[in-house]
Amino acid sequence: MKKFLISSLVVMLPLLSLAQGWPSKYDGVMLQGFYWDSFNESRWAKLESQADELAEFFKLVWVPQSGNCGGTSMGYDDLYWFNNYSSSFGNETQLRSMINTFKSKGVGTIADVVINHRKSNNGWFGFPTEVYKGITYTMSSTDVCSNDDGGKALAEANRLGVQLGSSDTGEDWDGMRDLDHKSQNVQKCVKAYLGFLLKDLGYAGFRYDMTKGYAASYTGMYNKDAAPEFSVGEYWDGYLPSVKNWIDGTKVDGEVQSAAFDFPFRYTIRDAANNNRWSNMAGSGKGLCLENNYKRYAVTFVENHDTQYRDANNQNDPIRSNIEAANAFLLAMPGTPCIFLKHWIDYKESIKQMIYVRQLAGITNTSTTNNMSNSPTNNYYAQRTVGERGSVLAAMGSTAYNIPATYVEVVSGTNYRLALSKSTETAWASKPSGEYNGTVDVKLTAVSQTEDARLVYTLDGSEPTASNGTKVANGSSVTISNIGKTTLKVGLLIGNAVSGVITRNYVLDSFEPYEIKVFLKDPTVAPNNWLKVNFFSWDETSSPNGGWPGETITQTMTVNGVKFYYDTYTIKSKDYYVNFVFNQGSSSGQTEDVTYVNKTSFFEIATQTNKYQVNDVTDIYLPYLTDGVDEINSNKQVANVRYYNLMGQEMKDADGLTIVVTTYADGTISSAKVLK
Repeated sequence: MKKFLISSLVVMLPLLSLAQGWPSKYDGVMLQGFYWDSFNESRWAKLESQADELAEFFKLVWVPQSGNCGGTSMGYDDLYWFNNYSSSFGNETQLRSMINTFKSKGVGTIADVVINHRKSNNGWFGFPTEVYKGITYTMSSTDVCSNDDGGKALAEANRLGVQLGSSDTGEDWDGMRDLDHKSQNVQKCVKAYLGFLLKDLGYAGFRYDMTKGYAASYTGMYNKDAAPEFSVGEYWDGYLPSVKNWIDGTKVDGEVQSAAFDFPFRYTIRDAANNNRWSNMAGSGKGLCLENNYKRYAVTFVENHDTQYRDANNQNDPIRSNIEAANAFLLAMPGTPCIFLKHWIDYKESIKQMIYVRQLAGITNTSTTNNMSNSPTNNYYAQRTVGERGSVLAAMGSTAYNIPATYVEVVSGTNYRLALSKSTETAWASKPSGEYNGTVDVKLTAVSQTEDARLVYTLDGSEPTASNGTKVANGSSVTISNIGKTTLKVGLLIGNAVSGVITRNYVLDSFEPYEIKVFLKDPTVAPNNWLKVNFFSWDETSSPNGGWPGETITQTMTVNGVKFYYDTYTIKSKDYYVNFVFNQGSSSGQTEDVTYVNKTSFFEIATQTNKYQVNDVTDIYLPYLTDGVDEINSNKQVANVRYYNLMGQEMKDADGLTIVVTTYADGTISSAKVLK
């Protein structure tokens, strides 16, 4: 027994040390699963619905702080740590479901940990009292830094006759209570909170917000206690030595406890992309990912929720041009790349191909990289990174740089080309996995040192062999035309041997845009007595009813004897939604947000607090269309016949299971029945 225990300890200790900070030779890519005000795109349910697609490209997804913040919030005014997880992105059940689904597909969820400051909900120093596993956790004025808010906290403490904690160990932030991490109580609460995130909710690791606000040693202490496999700190500084010092400051017993976002790299590539001066990438001091002793701890990125352009009044510091090129360079470099959700949405097809290049070459966070352009000019630059299975050459800027004959160019776009070394020995497909409308033509390429290498493919998911599959020459194309899912597997065929097999899943969608109607029960009568009815609507990019306060709606329809105001909207894609604020033409007397509408829906205004509450009464009125209602007012002239599916989406014909609705010229419904 003693021998067994000693042997177990010898095996376990290295594993425990690997769990600190960030794994070495890590080959995953992370997705920042949100951008500013991404309340639609970052819903837990919506992210979970994309798990299969995301798992092919990402091993980590960083999501917003998931506790309740007392209202609509991106999570940086954190309030509840243990007991309330109904956030702007979903409830606790949905959160746990998303995390578990990701985990089942090999994707870890990274929690946004906000512990520099905390929101109070009962006066200046009143924090929530929460109970977790029978232990009560709360904070008081003595857990707040004595110099919080530039002296405002001290003035309030003197007024109330209470004591504050120690002075801040980092930068002050005027807005919420800066927590005193010297406080034993703060340390107890934080350690329990992090344990809850990892062991109860199931997060894989942490992204620490605003780590300039407290000493790096506390991140080290908390991680030593929690032992996350992944930890990255937001030490927002473009000066490389400062970020390196923060990483070193997290050491416990000589071991680094956290990675850091590579802000120096981000600022270098921002300038290169915005000015199309790719020679900016040459030289030293350009990023953690270029430092041999630190690249393991470099989480590289080109944009995030703080640097992105939000609107004309919040332009921030974005990459304004060459966004695809910036991502191409990012994904060809050491470190752990973090892709910004906005970029993923806008450039998904090309970013998928870039990630494939990284995966096929086997680039990790500790790969070797070097400048390949002897005399780079402002308009071009080339960098080679050596992976576990091959090399990637990133040629940036103009085409002045000649890619060597030992490489095959596989991905290209404005001001970037990515090439795989022929030693990678793999097949390549010109289209990534994904959903497409219509047919897809896929060019197949042999990346091989064998000049006459051919390719063999199957379209039924079976493994291609010398005797199974279609054999084609290098550069041939295959057309995917079947509606639904087709699994393409293609490999190199050299003699009778097949190697370097890749898999691509194509889903062809026959989606066609359709119209929906959004109804609001007449609010111009008692008890609301609105003077007029406006619909203000918005999607991810526009406002269908125009700018605030939207369009004054005059169209009405009587449904089952009840008068509704309504408007018509086009659903443009499978994932398209429209959001609404119903109002009287001004900011006073407006409703709460009504979000994620993609089918014909009925709403009514309920009680008014700060804003009018809205009830979804679709279930009350939409079934009216399915009950075989008796003919009414049969003396009226029929104006039109409309077809709906059972989701309330208007159809162009009666194919499938539909509801046919006959409407009189005055807008009232004559009859409805189900067609099978």
